Formats: sequence, C-alpha cells, structure tokens
Amino acid sequence: MERLSSAAIIPDSFIGARDDIFMQFGLVWNMIKEPLIIPLLRMAVAMCLVMSVMIFAERLYMGVVIILVHVFGRKPEKRYKWEPIKDDVELGSSNYPMVLVQIPMFNEREVYQLSIGACCSLTWPSDRLIIQVLDDSTDPTCKAMVERECQRWAGKGINIKYEIRDNRTGYKSGALKEGLKRSYAKNCDYVAIFDADFQPEPDFLSRSIPFFVHNPNVALVQARWRFVNNNECLMTRFQEMSLDYHFKIEQEVGSSTHAFFGFNGTAGVWRIAAINEAGGWKDRTTVEDMDLAVRASLKGWKFVYLGTLQVKSELPSTFKAFRHQQHRWSCGPANLFKKMVMEIITNKKVSVWQKVHVIYSFFFVRKIIAHIFAFFFYCIVLPATILVPEVTVPKWGGVYIPTIITLLNSVGTPRSIHLVVFWILFENVMSLHRTKATIIGILEFSRVNEWIVTEKLGDFLKNKVGAKAPKKFRLNIGDRLHFLELAVGCYLFFCACYDFVFGKDNYFIFFYTQSLAFFIMGFGYVGTIVPTS
Repeated sequence: MERLSSAAIIPDSFIGARDDIFMQFGLVWNMIKEPLIIPLLRMAVAMCLVMSVMIFAERLYMGVVIILVHVFGRKPEKRYKWEPIKDDVELGSSNYPMVLVQIPMFNEREVYQLSIGACCSLTWPSDRLIIQVLDDSTDPTCKAMVERECQRWAGKGINIKYEIRDNRTGYKSGALKEGLKRSYAKNCDYVAIFDADFQPEPDFLSRSIPFFVHNPNVALVQARWRFVNNNECLMTRFQEMSLDYHFKIEQEVGSSTHAFFGFNGTAGVWRIAAINEAGGWKDRTTVEDMDLAVRASLKGWKFVYLGTLQVKSELPSTFKAFRHQQHRWSCGPANLFKKMVMEIITNKKVSVWQKVHVIYSFFFVRKIIAHIFAFFFYCIVLPATILVPEVTVPKWGGVYIPTIITLLNSVGTPRSIHLVVFWILFENVMSLHRTKATIIGILEFSRVNEWIVTEKLGDFLKNKVGAKAPKKFRLNIGDRLHFLELAVGCYLFFCACYDFVFGKDNYFIFFYTQSLAFFIMGFGYVGTIVPTS
C-alpha cells in the first residue's frame, strides 16, 4: 500500500516540477533581460539599421546611375571605339586576330553537344579560330561521348582540340590554365570562355572582338546571360529576378562608371596578354573568375559589359544544385576579399575612388553586408523584438527602406513583379545559406574551397525546339531534412504566434509566411507549379 500511495503521488510531483521549471525559466529570463538581452538586442537593431542604410544608399546610387546611362545613351559603342572587322583583299583572313574558345567540362553528358555545336558555329575565319574542349570528366562513358563529338566536328573542318588532364587540380581554373599552356594557344590573342551549358550566337565574336582591336586598354568583354529554362518553376523565376538585376544594373553600372565589374566566369572574352600580366588563373578561392578580374583591374585594365550581347544558358532547377551554387558564389567572394583587401589598398596603379568602389561597394556591401543583413535582420533580430517589446524598430527601418530596396531590386524583371512577395520569402531563406557561406569564407572553415559542379539537366533543349513544358505540380522530398531551416522556421513560427497574441507591431503575417517558407525548404521542396505569366 505504501508503494501504491507513493506511485499515486508521482504525477503531482511531476506537475510541480514542471511548474517549477517554467517559474525558474521566467525568473532567469527576467534576471538577464534588463542587463543583458535588451542592450544586446538594441545594439543588434542599431547595426542592422546601419547596414540597411548602406544597402539602400548603394541601391539608390546604382538606380540613379542606370537612369543617367539610359538618358544620355552611354552605350559601350559610344564610350569605346568600335568598328566591325572587315575583310581585306590583300591580307585575307589574317586581318582577323587569332581567337581561342575554351569550353571547360565535367561530366556534362546532358549539354555537351549544344555548347560544342554553338561554339563550332561561330562566325569567324576557320583558320583564325581554335575550339578547345577541356574535359575533366571522371565518367568514362561521358568522356568518350565528348571525344566523339569533337571528332565529328573536326571531320567538318573545324579546328577543335580535345584536351584532358590526369587530375582535377584547381578545378575549372586549373583546366583553363593548362589550356593556355598548349603551344597552339600561345599564338592566340584572345580567349573566349563558355561553360558547358552556354550557347553563344554565331555573331558573338564579331560583336565583341572589335572592342579589343580598337581599344588596347580593354582586357575583358562580358556578355549577358539569357535563361532558356526561366519558366520551368518558381525557383528559376526567382533566380531570373536576382540575376537580371545583377546584369542589368550592377554590371552595367560598374562598366559605365569605373570600367570594372566581376567577370562572370563564362560568356566573356579576355585579352590573353591581360591574363598573363595579372598573374594568370589562380585556384586559391572558388571564384577564380572574380579573382582574375580584380587582379587585372589593379593592373589598370578596363572592362566592357555588353548587355545587348546575350548568351543562352541554363539555370539550376533543383534546390540541391542551387544551394551548392550559392554556397560557392557567397563563400568565394568573402574569402577573396579577405585575401586581397590589403593588396587593393596598397595598389599604386588605380585611383583612390576606384579602390573605394572595389572594397566598399563591390565587396563589402554587395558580397558581405547584403547577405548578413537579410538573414540577421528579417529572420533573427526583427522577430526577437516581438519577444522583447522594450526594443523597437522604427518604421522607416522595418518597413519603408526594405520596401524601397525590394522594389529597386525587382526592376530588372518587370514581368515577374507579381511574384515579388514570394521572391522575398525565397531570398530570405537563401540568405541563411549565403550568410553561412560568407562566414565560412571569411573565417576559412573546412568548406571554404568546396567545389561542386552545378548540375545541368539539359531542359533547355525542349525550349530550343519550341516545346513548351506542361503545367505540372512537382513536389520532391530531399534525401535528408535541412534541420537549420526547420529550426529557424520554428523560431519564426513561435514569434508569429507570440505577436498575434501579445504583440502590437502586426508583423505576425510576415513571420507566419516566412516560417512557412523555411519549413518548405527544410523538408526538401524543390519545385512548384510552372508559372507561365
């Protein structure tokens, strides 16, 4: 009987213990809230407001510049001397400079035929053009397929070289570097680079090379990417919105004001002499293209962005591929900034204004602050102010400036303006991965040099032949749960509930929808209904 009575008392003791735990938690919270939590949160809010003003000023500046560029018609053809290269009866084809076209590949069985075919169809004298396929594939079947395709074009009279390596040292930069060491490459003046999913138009060289011929200080001509699978799913539409802003605004502004911008790694032409003077390709980061561009600019070379020259390409259409790509694009610049900031400061060949542009605008605000602010403000700090009502965020910092920044960011793709709310939610989720990658790049953690080739599915083949993808619902659960997204989603959901019951800021709708976005990504969602408008 004593045992039974003791057992009967146990549930009450558990209840008491539970109440004690909540009471103790409340006491501890009240003890640390005033001296610790509130000051730290106020400091975090102040830092986020400063970062928002920095981003707002940067976006506003670029908006003003792009308006002036269009009003005054500052096209590249007017800022630089440009004349088409004409046939010469006496000189013949020797009037054209020697051009090398490099196509780096790694297990690209879905797209290799399209990229090789497009490059072999470039309008340029055959004896002044060399196509170089740099195949680092580890799949023997894929390797054999690419080699046969090169042989097929060689049989048509195209000067095409198939190059392989024993190892993948340096990844893409290593392949490009080795390609330039070939004896036939040393006779070339310029090198055009196209990733395996890029398809240049036949007139690509005839429109880009004249900038080099008539302007000896030009090192790079960058073309704009055109996305052939942008309507495949909402995720590709969101990518289109972000990349359109990058090309139409950021690249255009950099080219028009400082003759500097980051090389996009593909769909561009380099003066080989500029590559050599800058120190050649380096594999110290995962953004070898940006690394080369910064080093060349510090030598005084000029860059030209040609927005009217567009090259077809494919966007990542799976969340896994997109995450890997964004990790590389966020980690690499942060790591490169750490490695080069002192070299930029001490450089003697460029002006102080250009140094400020590269360090502050190009690197610090766009590559570091923009990622960190988006995640910490919208997903951590702003929700925390709901739990600590003593700390408030002014309306201009929580509503007005973010709204203006969003509108400025979405001007690059007017056709998708109706998707801007969903785009914001998606970008906030991705800001988690970009922030993590940025921190890895700055602190040089283990994944700092992780290089995973972006998966290409070859879906643009259907678009090329005019077949429209049917509307369908595609929901895939990933191989594993993404616990970090789920954790942030739970935090936002709790803040939304708390704001709905106790809060006065009325942010709960935003927190609810943002938590839903994190839950969707956390469970491995990679597609949605195909948007056609």
